Amino acid sequence: MGDFNLALVIVAIVVCIIVFIFNVYLLVNYQHPDDVNQAYFPKFVVVLGLSVAAISILMLPADVANRHACRHAIYNGACNLTLPMKDLWLAVYILDAILVFFVIPFAMFYYEGDQDKSIGKRIKSALCWMVTTTIVCALVLGILYGLIGKVDFTVRHLSSSTSSFPGSWQQFNSGQECIGTGTRQCSAYSASPSSEKTWTMRTTFPEYVVALATIVGSVLFSIFGGVGIACLPLGLIFSFIRRPKAVITRSQYIKEATELGKKAKELKKAAESLHQEERAGSKGRKFRKNVKSVEKELFQLEEDVKLLEEMYPQGEQAETTWALTVLGYLAKFVLGILGLIVSVAWIAHIIIYLLINPPLSPFLNEVFIKLDDIWGLLGTAAFAFFCFYLLLAVIAGAMMLGLRLVFITIHPMKWGGTLMNSFLFNVGLILLCSISVIQFCSTAFAYYAQATAAQEIFGHTLESLRGIKYLYKYNVFQIAFVILAGLTFVYYAACGWRRKKPSGKFQLST
Repeated sequence: MGDFNLALVIVAIVVCIIVFIFNVYLLVNYQHPDDVNQAYFPKFVVVLGLSVAAISILMLPADVANRHACRHAIYNGACNLTLPMKDLWLAVYILDAILVFFVIPFAMFYYEGDQDKSIGKRIKSALCWMVTTTIVCALVLGILYGLIGKVDFTVRHLSSSTSSFPGSWQQFNSGQECIGTGTRQCSAYSASPSSEKTWTMRTTFPEYVVALATIVGSVLFSIFGGVGIACLPLGLIFSFIRRPKAVITRSQYIKEATELGKKAKELKKAAESLHQEERAGSKGRKFRKNVKSVEKELFQLEEDVKLLEEMYPQGEQAETTWALTVLGYLAKFVLGILGLIVSVAWIAHIIIYLLINPPLSPFLNEVFIKLDDIWGLLGTAAFAFFCFYLLLAVIAGAMMLGLRLVFITIHPMKWGGTLMNSFLFNVGLILLCSISVIQFCSTAFAYYAQATAAQEIFGHTLESLRGIKYLYKYNVFQIAFVILAGLTFVYYAACGWRRKKPSGKFQLST
């Protein structure tokens, strides 16, 4: 067991280093040229947030592997010598909550502050917002914890009389399991309903904070995850279907490019007008609405330009560029097919194992167990893949709905053109949803991840928390997830095949 624990610690350290390096790579390649060699604090928060999100997803497979380290031990208390996963879970998710509700908002307020102000004034302004946010969050958490920060466990009160050691065990059978004639309260299977009792105890404050953050994340997860589990693979497949089939002619290219040029001039004129209004001190509702309209149209213009460049590659290596474009769409198609298989497996598992009571089959739980029998970490690796895929689905759903919902704006992530405020917003969203992804996975794979620290936190405590337990008792989030996934499949079946073309039309509300 000691060798297994040492190997697990080494793997955990190596994975953390790889995750950190990969996140730095993403930051360097996605950042906007205007943020090069500056905005170091927001960049640090971005790398830290992405690392915490990725590590939190990896912790559930690590929790399972950690539990397996002592399953064959021959002495009691062997599991006390493994990694302290419950303490690690609470530390990671308290850090997650601090980043989402305090650090990331401060970094966004500081980054978006008036550049003409000094650094001290920008920090002061950001701190004022932070203090306000802290006071409000502390009051809400404190009041809720004081009033309803308890868990209600439903238990059976079983009892039995005593008897002398029998000379024969024939008196005990399936019809008489208890000692004493007429006694039925020693068996949980045959005890009367009156034996049920409610055991109430106060949960710890860190567990309560994690639970509330999970509820907030679960709402977003049900929406974004349900949409993303369908749009992630179907988006890749229909991108292949809508791909440009051939290179357009030069005259067609000139015509489309002229229209896009006119649209770019209109956007530039509108942006200059808004900049003048900002300097004049106009920052009302109408101004913010126009800014969002310009940002949306600018993003659409960039997409149209990219599509036009794909349809008419230029330069000395135009043929090579076109060949790489075709290969890229083929790769999307292959990944889309594989993703569709995983998405269907996820939805089928939710219906078979979670929504039907009792479950028809352990399904993916049994698959992971059999993979572990083939090779020790094969099932754990497959388990980690399904958890990561669910997080990717959440991100894909957020990106899809961001340009369509009125009440929320998602900052688009663009290669080589993402500002730090967009980075911070998306990192906060990923962190908030990552808690719910872990809770959802620990519930969906309860058979495989049984007796783990995650099960204790997200299974027993969260699902018994007063005022919240009914959301999990009646599978509200799982049902919403499946319904939204089905609606998204229908939407893509009806509209996903339509090919998107560059458009030169532009109208800005003034």
